[in-house]
Amino acid sequence: MPSTAIRQIDEFNYHHTISDTAGVSLVFYTGPHCGACHHLRNVLNEYLKRDNHLTVFEVDAVNSSALVNEFNVFHLPSMFLYNDGRYHCELHAEALPDKIEQAIKLALLQPAEEEP
Repeated sequence: MPSTAIRQIDEFNYHHTISDTAGVSLVFYTGPHCGACHHLRNVLNEYLKRDNHLTVFEVDAVNSSALVNEFNVFHLPSMFLYNDGRYHCELHAEALPDKIEQAIKLALLQPAEEEP
């Protein structure tokens, strides 16, 4: 069941947590000194207040370097979309609730991509 709060995950529980998550989930990578990351976190918190059909996970890129390498994260914040625990795509959207919602809907209309 989707959560109304952003959940923290790391390289030790990432794959298990994602694979056990039903429905649509969004994982975003952040850094402690990244202003755009803090802004995106606030936007996603607002989004979760109005749409509870999405589960959002946050990965601290500094503390989860193995995941950063595995997913080729080159910039922060980065977002990855999953559906029923399976990788769907890297998500690109302006950090506004409506833009993120639209990007998710459009991405889910496309076939899933191979996990990086």
